[in-house]
Amino acid sequence: MPESPEVEALARFLADEASGREIRAVDVLEFRTVKTRNSPPAGIAGRTITGAARHGKHVELLLDEKSLVVSLGRHGWMRWLSADSAGGDAVLPAEAPPALATLDLSGDIALEVTDAGSWVSLGLFVVDRADEVPAIAKLGPDPADPAFTRAQFDTALGGRRKQIKAILQEQETLAGIGNAYSDEILHLARQSPVTHAAALGPEATDRLFEATVTTVREAIAARSGVPIDQLKAQKVAAMRVHGRSGEACPVCGDTILDLTFSGTSAQYCPTCQNGGVPL
Repeated sequence: MPESPEVEALARFLADEASGREIRAVDVLEFRTVKTRNSPPAGIAGRTITGAARHGKHVELLLDEKSLVVSLGRHGWMRWLSADSAGGDAVLPAEAPPALATLDLSGDIALEVTDAGSWVSLGLFVVDRADEVPAIAKLGPDPADPAFTRAQFDTALGGRRKQIKAILQEQETLAGIGNAYSDEILHLARQSPVTHAAALGPEATDRLFEATVTTVREAIAARSGVPIDQLKAQKVAAMRVHGRSGEACPVCGDTILDLTFSGTSAQYCPTCQNGGVPL
């Protein structure tokens, strides 16, 4: 699932490489992706891209007078096709995910919107403002934002009787964090994924706040400048516990375990996060 560090890197790449380019044509191959039927993507042909921005896990292509918002969903991404571009390669590997829509840009560039999932979770919105997209309008504060405060974090937790892993992934509460980075945050904070927010004491809350901000912001810094076709691999390689079930914890050496609960899964270290007791 795309999360804020990689989506931020994608948005920055598009701001640098796509700004100033004209959209010559739009070809939508999967019409279930179109979420604004009265304002279809084909209508942005002829417009010029003026920038790009991230909203949680959404990418906004700023146009003259309009915006194209791409909701990346569970397995969505974007592919930049140019033989001489640092952001991609014109020769695609056989396992490359299919394009669901293509923007032909000036300069012989194809910007493809892809989805690697078995079901379509990606969405395309043509809007006047990004907050016209319902999911963006409901986004909570973003830990990547320099203005993000401890008070906002405390409000997000709110003494709720809900597992903190679920709260970290709740986009209406905290924007941009998904399954992978929530595991990384909890490991750094030395906190069990099944603990309820209401059970956290002041010291544990301090650790969780610092781990949230540090994990997200350091990952954004680490992904800066990475070609967008390599971001997923960089993310996987950087994980300490997520996706590492059966491997040794890099902190204490205990075996990382997998836990499935409440419709989600987590990887965690029993010693670092639960006093040595498997969940």
